[in-house]
Amino acid sequence: MSNGPWTDKENDLIVADYFAMLADDISARRYSKAEHRRALLPLLNDRSEGSVEFKHQNISAVLKGLGEDWIPGYKPAFNFQMTLVDAVARWLALNPAWLGRQPGLQSAGGLREAAQIWVGPPPTLSNQPPPQELEQMLHIARKFDVAGRDQRNRALGRAGEERVLAHEHATLKAAGRDDLASRVRWVSEEDGDDAGYDIASYAPDGRPRLIEVKRRTAGSERPSTSRATN
Repeated sequence: MSNGPWTDKENDLIVADYFAMLADDISARRYSKAEHRRALLPLLNDRSEGSVEFKHQNISAVLKGLGEDWIPGYKPAFNFQMTLVDAVARWLALNPAWLGRQPGLQSAGGLREAAQIWVGPPPTLSNQPPPQELEQMLHIARKFDVAGRDQRNRALGRAGEERVLAHEHATLKAAGRDDLASRVRWVSEEDGDDAGYDIASYAPDGRPRLIEVKRRTAGSERPSTSRATN
């Protein structure tokens, strides 16, 4: 069995296979990790099943550092080659819709816990990630410009909400309901994001409509919306 460094070709193959499984996991489609592994092994340089399993955990660690979903069965394992980060970057460059996909598409069990707010004294050094893990997470953040991506996503979300707000005003005014148009509220802007919806509007007959705006970048610039009526 080969114990040497993974080549770029091997990394590209296993990263692509990982994302195929992750897409199934997020969409709650059935898949077999063992079948994926058996199909992948002949394409690699005489790697053991254990090395493939550990490399999957390494990919989970890269995605954790990126702030992305990862496969729950592959617990993140750091101490990986930085060439693996490059392989993930190549896959994402070839599949730009992945980072811009509609948020909230997670399997029923969820892929990761929501981040908790820390209120209290600063954490001690014992609460910090191990130095090597911290160094690798910082490398990933620099590689992918995580903060810049988050800022762009927020700007995109805000633009979508503005567009839906204008649409609601125009629709109600066209229906002769200026009174209702004047009462449409941009809830997420005025009150924050805790309400569970972004726009409080009305149907022309006066029934309230609570609208959640979801950004969508792949193949369309139009925001998508989901509505709930009281």
